Amino acid sequence: MQIGVVTISDRASRGEYADKSGPAIALWLKTAISSPYDVVRETVPDGLESVRDCVVRLCDELQVDLILTTGGTGPSPRDLTPEVMQAVSSKELPGFGELMRRVSFQQVPTAILSRQSAYVRGKTLIINLPGSPGAINLCLQTVFPAVPYCLDLIGAGRIDVDPLVVAAYRPNS
Repeated sequence: MQIGVVTISDRASRGEYADKSGPAIALWLKTAISSPYDVVRETVPDGLESVRDCVVRLCDELQVDLILTTGGTGPSPRDLTPEVMQAVSSKELPGFGELMRRVSFQQVPTAILSRQSAYVRGKTLIINLPGSPGAINLCLQTVFPAVPYCLDLIGAGRIDVDPLVVAAYRPNS
């Protein structure tokens, strides 16, 4: 099982500030996942080509099973993560984004500006997360119960979680 953690940020990619979002994802995974996995970390600038090239390489060359991105999902001109995902994926799974926005809105009214979602490319599930570590934890806790079964359905590697952290659902298991 390989998991890509991709921070999408102009400033973080230039080293202008320390990336807190990517490490927040990696830490959450460490607490939640009980089966063996490797993390492939990437930091890329906002923009169509940089994000596209990273995602395609992770999916097609490295054949990661799951990609968790952070950044690039807002309304600003350089926030193009959803456009890239629509261009490189075969399916969108809008329920992920709907749920993330719903739980985030309970915390902050600007959650409605978010354009998070999830996508499938080949045998890779791609989930676009918000940029703040607190929102990342909330969103992962909320959507991850569906991730193991989704990975099963698309033919990705199997992932098991600690039931004390995530109540994952697999029918008939």
